[in-house]
Amino acid sequence: MTATTHTPPVLDEDRLNALLGQAVGEFGATVNAALVVIGDRLGLYRELAAAGPSTPAELAQRTGNAERYVREWLNAQAASGYVDYDAATARYSMSPEQAMMFADPESPAFVGGGFQLALGAAEARDHIAEAFSSGSGFGWHEHHHDVFDGCRRFFEPGYHANIVQAWIPALDGIHERLQTGGRVADIGCGQGASSIIIAKAYPKATVEGSDLHDGSIAEAKRLAAEAGVGVAFSAAAADALPEAGYDLVTCFDCLHDMGDPVSVARHVRKALAPGGSWMIVEPRAGDSVAENLNPVGRAYYAFSTLLCTPSSLSQEGGLALGAQAGEARLRDVLTSAGFSSVRLAAETPFNLVLEARA
Repeated sequence: MTATTHTPPVLDEDRLNALLGQAVGEFGATVNAALVVIGDRLGLYRELAAAGPSTPAELAQRTGNAERYVREWLNAQAASGYVDYDAATARYSMSPEQAMMFADPESPAFVGGGFQLALGAAEARDHIAEAFSSGSGFGWHEHHHDVFDGCRRFFEPGYHANIVQAWIPALDGIHERLQTGGRVADIGCGQGASSIIIAKAYPKATVEGSDLHDGSIAEAKRLAAEAGVGVAFSAAAADALPEAGYDLVTCFDCLHDMGDPVSVARHVRKALAPGGSWMIVEPRAGDSVAENLNPVGRAYYAFSTLLCTPSSLSQEGGLALGAQAGEARLRDVLTSAGFSSVRLAAETPFNLVLEARA
């Protein structure tokens, strides 16, 4: 028997050190994510942005918190670059850019909801690890409540900035139809942020929102009442629409979560009124893995592993498109369901907006 010798691989020390540096950054980012959620929940960012340069004691007093915790939190935020620290005065402050990201939930740059969503998704890590072994799914409704709240707060700023200003006007004639009336179905509406935005912008239109998750629909009804808009919300499957009469059907960041999106697409095609459009908003992605190996793709692939893919696999069909499906695969779903016209109507750094017509 001949002995086999293995030559150990030659280490690239520069590459190793760079990866170690990245890992340290990741470790800090992971633990600080919880502090971002705490700061958002306790109003620390909002108060600091509103009051200006403050000592830990001043910020603690104004927010009703213990100074020692606030001081440690501020140091972590300063080390992260999320707040500024002036060594000469020992005071902390927020730049306009930092305030946009962390202190203003209505800002298009607000990231608090994203951190809340990420931490909520991570709560299911044991269940997802089991799903890796079994190949089973894990339903959206089974996640921590921070997933539902965080999802709305993550997407809502972008919806406020784009739905009425750019996305609906990019559709063929739909803006004009909704100004004078029309009927809208918002499928997979979650806690109803998109439905409420549309109803506010088009008060003459009839807006209906549906989602499988009872808890999200209950919150959607509460938020609509708080906003003073009339939206008919219901807990229902995506294929529960009546078979005709909708000028606009929308799916915001949810088609890839569905078990059988082709079946849903067939049903939507039947539900559209003549000349109606289906607007599908999906995470921005290229059509190949290589195109998505970037910071946006990294975040969406991670969310997809914890949330989107398990959700689809928990449903009948289990196609599991994933959050980085890409335009070509989405087109395949739509055309296979009988849509004769599919076009890219709009896009942002984070979104693809497709318009499908029968």
